[in-house]
Amino acid sequence: MARPLDHRKRAELLAGVVAYIASHGLTELSLRPLAAALGTSSRMLIYYFGTKEELLVQALATQRPDLAAVFADVVEPAQLRDRLIGFFDLNADGAEADSVRVLLQVLGAACAPESPYQDYANTAIAAFVDELAVALRRTGSAQDPEVVSTLLVSGLRGIIQDRVITGDRERTGHAARALIDAVLPSDR
Repeated sequence: MARPLDHRKRAELLAGVVAYIASHGLTELSLRPLAAALGTSSRMLIYYFGTKEELLVQALATQRPDLAAVFADVVEPAQLRDRLIGFFDLNADGAEADSVRVLLQVLGAACAPESPYQDYANTAIAAFVDELAVALRRTGSAQDPEVVSTLLVSGLRGIIQDRVITGDRERTGHAARALIDAVLPSDR
């Protein structure tokens, strides 16, 4: 009989995966060095998660923000603009930066045909677009909330990716604010 999963240990492993990938990258991810860094064996990682792709997807799922909560109290267009700027800053340089760095790598990998990350990427993008569209609708900030939400989500993600690659905080910070101002002008 197989021994039951140790859920505490499983949670500890998931917590370490995102930080490991943020510093080592996804491209050359191998279970042995990852397991060693996490203080376990590759055999145990397979036992808990099945595949390295499933391990990564489950680790990212623990990092996904509650987007409904992020925008829940937003009722005015100015609040939405401020929340988006704050969300950009948090994800570009703040507490969520490691998770976003890994997410960007997974989204890139999801572009490959038959990628094991396609479902996760689709769900992550749809969740953000949908919740932002709800906030846009609630605040009356857009004629076509899904299109505007897609523009903001994709544009801000691209700007964060630019910052990750180039390290240029000033230019990308100005670009994020310019995008938000262009899409959600304060005079609406």
